[in-house]
Amino acid sequence: MGLQRINMPQLGESVTEGTISTWLVKEGDTIDKYDAIAEVMTDKVNAEVPSSYSGVIKELIAKEGETIEVGQLMCYIEIEGAEEPVSGDSDQSNETSKEKSAEKNQQSMKNRYSPAVMRIAQENDVDLSQLTGSGKGGRITRKDVEKAVEEKNFEPDDVVDTVVETPTEAEQPELEEFTPPIIRRKPVKVNPGDREIPVTGLRKTIAQNMVRSKTEIPHAWMMIEVDVTNLVAYRNAEKVKFKENEGYNLSYFAFFLNAVAKALKKYPELNSCWAGDKIIQRKDINLSIAVAHGHELYVPVIKNVDEKSIKGIAKEIHQLSRKARTGNLTKDDMEGGTFTVNNTGSFGSVESMGVINYPQSAILQVESIVKRPVIIDNMFAARDMVNLCLSLDHRVLDGVICGAFMSHVKAILENISSDTTPIY
Repeated sequence: MGLQRINMPQLGESVTEGTISTWLVKEGDTIDKYDAIAEVMTDKVNAEVPSSYSGVIKELIAKEGETIEVGQLMCYIEIEGAEEPVSGDSDQSNETSKEKSAEKNQQSMKNRYSPAVMRIAQENDVDLSQLTGSGKGGRITRKDVEKAVEEKNFEPDDVVDTVVETPTEAEQPELEEFTPPIIRRKPVKVNPGDREIPVTGLRKTIAQNMVRSKTEIPHAWMMIEVDVTNLVAYRNAEKVKFKENEGYNLSYFAFFLNAVAKALKKYPELNSCWAGDKIIQRKDINLSIAVAHGHELYVPVIKNVDEKSIKGIAKEIHQLSRKARTGNLTKDDMEGGTFTVNNTGSFGSVESMGVINYPQSAILQVESIVKRPVIIDNMFAARDMVNLCLSLDHRVLDGVICGAFMSHVKAILENISSDTTPIY
């Protein structure tokens, strides 16, 4: 008999942590290899984690609702005839005992802090050696550090307090002319009757990614107005027959994705990402699309859109939307996006500024198609109009190239017809 570790697996190419949504087993359960033991939620996908061994669940380390790093211990499983003990030798029980003992030794915990704990502590000047961890074996968790930051920044009055630190005379010659103020904020009060909603799982990851995007990426924005009267007429003439033949809808969104892919082919600069000392221009055109289900938002990817027909794009939109609604999106469905197109028009929006899907360099918002009076040949005419709104990473892109890209998308959409844009 021997104990084996089951660690948090890598559930996506950029996934660094996962939240245990539900344990599907309990201590003492006998399971087979590849049986699902837990449901895990990440910013990419909800997935079941399979067991790597057959045996008996000995101890569940991570708790439901807890977020742990990739590679961190989830649980122990006891198996018969273990060929690969955790420590690499035959004395498994001794090694396990040493490991647990080490976790309780606070002096050695500096090498065991998660990246998130280290980052928050460094940004807020928190001495980790002075904290008492609430995690297993005294491990300092993200919540411990966040609590320490709140206590450190607490002020008596429920206001924003600007404190200017005045240097001593000895320090004066070494200082710059201006010392920026330190802004401290008291935690938000909860009043009687207020409802507290814990930020966990997918919402927590979305929040972290949005902060990272707005903090690291210098956003710029532009909008263009497009006359899609021909597109509306063409789609309306084909939608009934298409639904009867294919079994799913011919959406406007498929035409927009087709136009964006063609424009990215001509202006590949927008199909890029910032990588510090270089810009990576992607060869494949993989469009991320936002799909909402209840209070959850997923961003699956349609691969190689430039190689697909309108019908092929419409089919993938239908399939990915159905997978999101039924919770069946896979890791592959969520990976590899190079540019995001967001169908905000489905909610009635007519103008919006999207937050870039990190690490991509741009996101395009497709707004509602509405009837508007437009002047044509010095006469008013009712036309179907749509706003396209582009948020761009100004490190990678500038107004010239983005203006050319948007103009090309506009030209494609305004000239759609059965001759120029076949559905099949």
